[in-house]
Amino acid sequence: MKLKRFLGFMLVGVLVLTSLAGCSKKPQDKSQDDESPVMSADQPKEEVELLVSAAASLTDVLGELEKVYKTIEPETTLKFTFGSSGALQAQIEEGAPVDIFMSAAQKQMKALEEGGHILEGTIKTLLVNKVVLITPKDRNLEITSFEDLTKHEIKKIAIGDPGNVPVGQYSEEIFNNLNIMDKVNPKFVLGSDVRTVLTWVESGEVDCGIVYATDAYTSEKVKIITEAPEGSHKEVSYPVGIVKESKHIDEAQSFLDFLSSDEAVQLFEKYGFSMK
Repeated sequence: MKLKRFLGFMLVGVLVLTSLAGCSKKPQDKSQDDESPVMSADQPKEEVELLVSAAASLTDVLGELEKVYKTIEPETTLKFTFGSSGALQAQIEEGAPVDIFMSAAQKQMKALEEGGHILEGTIKTLLVNKVVLITPKDRNLEITSFEDLTKHEIKKIAIGDPGNVPVGQYSEEIFNNLNIMDKVNPKFVLGSDVRTVLTWVESGEVDCGIVYATDAYTSEKVKIITEAPEGSHKEVSYPVGIVKESKHIDEAQSFLDFLSSDEAVQLFEKYGFSMK
């Protein structure tokens, strides 16, 4: 009888120990379940929107470059603001959220750099362009040179506003170097950017206009009369740089690197730009 009672106590003890052992495992299992999952190497990258302020003369080529870049960096979306380099400079100085600035002249980029708005070491002169004199395609004017713009029959000459538009500043340089500014200045019609000048010539609202060669190449409604004489203006060069306040420095640098790639160079040359 005593033996049976002893064996009964032993059986109860074993059951209690087994139960306690099972309970002691549960918190450990729970802590393991609460652990954060390990990041997978195949996890998609975070999507980023890069804000690019670019000279109006880059509108067409950047439109194509955007499509190519999307196939290379699908997580990066490019959003462009096009306008005169001077106006874009002012927007950046006023705190506009911009990641990359692409200017049609050194003047605006230098001003931003000196003002502390461009990330040090990121400025690169990328492209070179030419300044040309254009007329409406269907208008037969007897002009073959910039000097011919002094003729009485030329009433309206469209140029970019020299206060904000680099092509307008180049235009003034040309006329001053040719010593004809006094004669042509009363005929000026000032555009807010180079594409406005192109549009006025296309529509025939003006007799002629001064634009970049790359802009003239995009239109079938104008004809190029001549290029600006060699040495009559500063080199038309396009610097690019990362805005210091950008929150996507790495992605912006990747896009700048892409602009010097073989794919990008081919497209720039297709639109008439030369690489620096």
